[in-house]
Amino acid sequence: MDVGMMMVFASYGWDNVGDDQVWDEEIRLARLAADSGFDALWSAEHHFFDYSFCPDNLQLMTYLAALCPGVGLGTAAVIVPWHDPLRVAEQAAVLDLLCKGRLRLGLGRGLARREFAAFRGTMDESRERFDEAAPMIVEALRSGFMEGNGKHYPQPRIELRPRPQHDFAGRIYAVASSEDSVEAAARLGAHMVMFSDRPWPMRLPAIERNRQLFRQFHGCAAPAMMITDFCVCGPNLEETAEHARQYMGKFVESNFHHYEFLGEHFATVKGYDAYAQKAAIARQGGLEGATAGFMQAAIWGTPDRILRELEARRAVIGDFELNTAFRFGGVPFEIAERGLTLFAKEVLPILKTWRTPDSARAAE
Repeated sequence: MDVGMMMVFASYGWDNVGDDQVWDEEIRLARLAADSGFDALWSAEHHFFDYSFCPDNLQLMTYLAALCPGVGLGTAAVIVPWHDPLRVAEQAAVLDLLCKGRLRLGLGRGLARREFAAFRGTMDESRERFDEAAPMIVEALRSGFMEGNGKHYPQPRIELRPRPQHDFAGRIYAVASSEDSVEAAARLGAHMVMFSDRPWPMRLPAIERNRQLFRQFHGCAAPAMMITDFCVCGPNLEETAEHARQYMGKFVESNFHHYEFLGEHFATVKGYDAYAQKAAIARQGGLEGATAGFMQAAIWGTPDRILRELEARRAVIGDFELNTAFRFGGVPFEIAERGLTLFAKEVLPILKTWRTPDSARAAE
């Protein structure tokens, strides 16, 4: 199994923590993960708020390319509607050149209304913009040329310089929770990315649909999906369960706040039907119910319990790649560091024996 570490860059849930401390702690964990055998380092793109603030994950990964040589570098994800697709392709080509083919380019369309508002955009256009721009980016990285004649991004044919130096086949990822995004990921030929926030039997229909569509569009099996997970790992089960309830609960609270899940705006925004359903569930079950569901999906406990939970998940959904966050929801750095170290020592070596058909990287 391919296992990465997710960098969240959050201050929601911590008291008296500066932005510089947040970034310092995430970088320290990244270096530890790279030295401990993790396959990749990943980061989301978020702006402006304490929920998460890595406004340029391609820039971050360029820094990590030099700081952590040899480890994979991933974006989960670049939010396409907030960018010019030509600039995304250029930045990705430069980073992939510098890191010698270690970039895993993840793309998404965004979800937070207040982030869209700050960029003077509208969520109503996000589906159209993603579906137009994402294939332009992927094709430019394949061919070395960007062009398009769509509604949002008319682009005269132009060559990327530096030219892409490595084949991106197998290194494109796309975040998918809604039905439209599940299909978009399949059309792109991408690894589908889901976040571990709901019990996995609930997600199975969408996962199976993605696999069916991928085969329909490309005539072959879909690559292993990637799950971005949240982990509290410790030597004592009772203590770790208490920590998981506390910190996962705070992270769910930050989700409610940042994405306004207790509001009703998703029902009126084009292309966000799946989130309207999630918001309705959140309003019905409240924070306590959402936290309980989150804890059913995420991984926590002793190394033995975590392995059993991952085995059970694999039995439900099949093979997957794992991308695990250890710092979220107010987790003190010492607990995150201890959890990562214990996970690397006792969980990671066993996960590495879980081979998937597409586990070999194009960069290898």
